[in-house]
Amino acid sequence: MEIRRATTTAELLAAGHLFDAPPREEWAQRFLAAPGHVMLLAYADGFLAGMVSGIEMLHPDKGAEICLYELSVDEGHRRRGVGRALTEALAKEARTRGCYGMWVGVDTDNTAALATYTAAGARGDGVFAMLTWDFD
Repeated sequence: MEIRRATTTAELLAAGHLFDAPPREEWAQRFLAAPGHVMLLAYADGFLAGMVSGIEMLHPDKGAEICLYELSVDEGHRRRGVGRALTEALAKEARTRGCYGMWVGVDTDNTAALATYTAAGARGDGVFAMLTWDFD
């Protein structure tokens, strides 16, 4: 397996099968141009098997941390260590950037995600509620 950072819009568009909805070219361009945005792609035997995206955030009293925004592994490549490898690669990127940590929000009933993140070294940090605003 090879993991590398996405640097072109074409790579993000080619990863469309890993996203919840088809990626849009203008959003892919904005993602790549935005400081702190990271997209890592995993290739298994030349097939685009998974992706992880992260966003570096900076706060005046905390420093920098990375939010693991989304992880996706192609259904045919699940349970082969792709998700764990991607998570570990994003953690390595966070350390390289000087981040003090990395975090991810996970539904408490998402056992696959919880197992993946735990296998990659994450620990539970209590229960929290996620509140959202929809700006349609």
